[in-house]
Amino acid sequence: MKKKPNSPHRFSSLTELHRTVGLPKPVHPLISLVENNGAAVPLHQMPETFVLNFYKISYKMKLSGKIKYGQGYYDFDEGGMLFKVPNQISSKGDDNHDHTGFTLLFHPDFLAGYPLATKIKQYGFFSYSVNEALHLSDKEKSTIIPLFINIKEELKSSIDDFSQDIIVSQIETMLNYSNRFYKRQFITRKRINSTLLEKLEGLLDEYFHSGKPLLHGIPTVQYLADHLHISPSYLSDMLRTHTGQNAQQHIHNVLIEKAKILISSSHLTISEIAYELGFEHPSSFNKLFKAKTQLSPLAYRQSFN
Repeated sequence: MKKKPNSPHRFSSLTELHRTVGLPKPVHPLISLVENNGAAVPLHQMPETFVLNFYKISYKMKLSGKIKYGQGYYDFDEGGMLFKVPNQISSKGDDNHDHTGFTLLFHPDFLAGYPLATKIKQYGFFSYSVNEALHLSDKEKSTIIPLFINIKEELKSSIDDFSQDIIVSQIETMLNYSNRFYKRQFITRKRINSTLLEKLEGLLDEYFHSGKPLLHGIPTVQYLADHLHISPSYLSDMLRTHTGQNAQQHIHNVLIEKAKILISSSHLTISEIAYELGFEHPSSFNKLFKAKTQLSPLAYRQSFN
């Protein structure tokens, strides 16, 4: 009988996580901020894989080494910010990794009753991979680091009626700045992103010309992201910055352009074209085509007569 792989360990409380890595008990059960000034973190005590029940925002002075990015490598020596959502699987990584910086952990319940509880789901970078970390300029660091320090100082002071309001406000400000800085990063990574766009177009062309739609349907965002070695969220945000459309919209636009060629230059029926492009039902193809062109596929064909 095949042995089941060990499931990730789940840290359900901040207290348990602090205890595991040898930190004092957090002063608040739903939020903690740890500043590490270069002390070794006993990651050997952590499970190989684990899941946190909380959000995690980290600023690391050095994410040392080079991490693979697509078919190339990206230099992480300047450090940056990493974001994780609750229930995301993590691994303890390299014991020799430099953890100098800040780590903010907070449970979703800490945001209960605040607009940020809903808004936080809109920050796509929580679903980015490690190789898509946010790299900060010196000016950006001078904006972000004081926010970590403000939260730390607020947690150290006596808790009062305003404490939670102030901390949630600081978290939201940090996320809004991070969003702005990520937009800048998409622009400054033009060379890398141009290469990714070229690979994306090649991947889509290969998919549609190989007969894969008949077997596997319309290409998914996950399929494209996997083959480009990036996360689906990063792919969509990168495309939105450069084209104004997310990955799903981009797929649909490419699909419609392929459809136009088949409709205008082949003798295939509209249903045959729909199946060839990966649709299970011709009606779904008709609906999408009309939404994109304001014409049904048949009316588009007739416009050439």
